[in-house]
Amino acid sequence: MQINRTELLEAYRKMRTIRVFEERVHEEFATGQMPGFVHLYAGEEASAVGVCLNLSDDDKICSTHRGHGHCIAKGCDVPGMMLELYGRRDGLCGGKGGSMHIADLSKGMMGANAIVGGGPPLACGAALAAKTLGTGKVAVTFTGDGGSNQGTTFESMNFASVLKLPVVFVFENNGYAETTGSSWSVACGDIVNRAPAFAMPGVMVDGHDFFAVHEAASEAIARARAGEGPTLIEVKVDRYFGHHEGDSEKYRAPGEVAKLRAEKDCLKRFRKRVTEAGLLQAGELDAIDRDVGALIDRSVKAALAAPMPTAADLMTDVYISY
Repeated sequence: MQINRTELLEAYRKMRTIRVFEERVHEEFATGQMPGFVHLYAGEEASAVGVCLNLSDDDKICSTHRGHGHCIAKGCDVPGMMLELYGRRDGLCGGKGGSMHIADLSKGMMGANAIVGGGPPLACGAALAAKTLGTGKVAVTFTGDGGSNQGTTFESMNFASVLKLPVVFVFENNGYAETTGSSWSVACGDIVNRAPAFAMPGVMVDGHDFFAVHEAASEAIARARAGEGPTLIEVKVDRYFGHHEGDSEKYRAPGEVAKLRAEKDCLKRFRKRVTEAGLLQAGELDAIDRDVGALIDRSVKAALAAPMPTAADLMTDVYISY
């Protein structure tokens, strides 16, 4: 699938926004003013953006506890996200969801999920609704290598294949299920090897390469829209921070992250490819960098000054009437 110039600029802006957002959250969380638990997505930007650039607001995605990148890639409001992480009343979820439960149904973001393997069943529900109603929409579930071993995930893949649901299973394999290496915990080696057991196509891509992810996702999503059923995509990625903020990361080799940042940065690879090919100019990308930095600065300042939820907000957003 060809990517036009406007889409390339959008892809870079979203990847840069994720990177700067996450690195700033890393700093802000250390001040003690941001409540809850935080899991950062930095290093994995090309996965979320490469997939979500193929989706509309009406297509649905399900995320994991590491969900900020998926939110931004799907088009969620960045200042609203920062408000939510700070637990403020005007956050995307009214300050009640925080980092691990952030959602925006208007953008098709069904929510980050603290339950490992919690996303695949939800994506199947969204896909079943799309198929039943004939909307032509698809659902995508992002799952980590740890979540790939959950029974909910296996049941969802089987269910999706039996009913030929328009759903794509994206497994972001960053090598560590918290602190356990996937090379030890996944018996079949690569997660993509599980696809034949559920009678669906499987493809493995380099998650540091936006173009590889985008192409694989484009084909899988087109297949789902055409009524041909689910696809499994394993994205090999690396995270720059610990499983969560405060993780000592003693399970990682000395210098591992520095090496990843130097040699496998998806943003550096993207910039190099598009500028050398004459698709975009370095000055355009520099301007995006400045815009994104200013956006994140404004978002943090606004969040720090925003009001907290009040006692009157306690029982709102608990139930919904259909």
